[in-house]
Amino acid sequence: MCFKKASNKRQRGAQKSCSNVFSMFEQSQIQEFKEAFGCIDQDRDGVIKKQDLRETYGQLGKLNVKDEELDEMLSEGKGPINFTVFLSLFGEKLNGTDPEDTIMAAFKLFDPNATGFVNKDEFKRLLMNQADKFTAEEVEQAFALAPIDPAGNIDYKSLCYTITHGDEKEES
Repeated sequence: MCFKKASNKRQRGAQKSCSNVFSMFEQSQIQEFKEAFGCIDQDRDGVIKKQDLRETYGQLGKLNVKDEELDEMLSEGKGPINFTVFLSLFGEKLNGTDPEDTIMAAFKLFDPNATGFVNKDEFKRLLMNQADKFTAEEVEQAFALAPIDPAGNIDYKSLCYTITHGDEKEES
């Protein structure tokens, strides 16, 4: 537990990382994660296990989930997944954005002339028709962050910065 006094150096390290997990999120976010955890922890024992995941998937209509898939999910916790571990897993995922140069390289594939811009309409068409197809709503959400010039071009260098460093408007 996070609040117990640590009796050795190793426990103090665990205590410190535990408290850091809670400082990564606002109180309202922690409450939302707590509600999500409660939905997944089907037997209400404070730990997410394979059966909890199986039942959660079942409630969502996915009945034939392979044991290997569930084991893989559980192994991300490197031990029992209590709420603190659950929260730290989300912290790792949310802070695990690809590096700016990786995102930039992906955009450069759509900019053969190296202008620093991609056409909004062409990019929208690609997002909605290739690989993990975006919906129109998802595209509009993505474009809400994108700096788009009057000619309809996305400044992807600025967008990459916003993705990796945050939006200055959000932080103000």
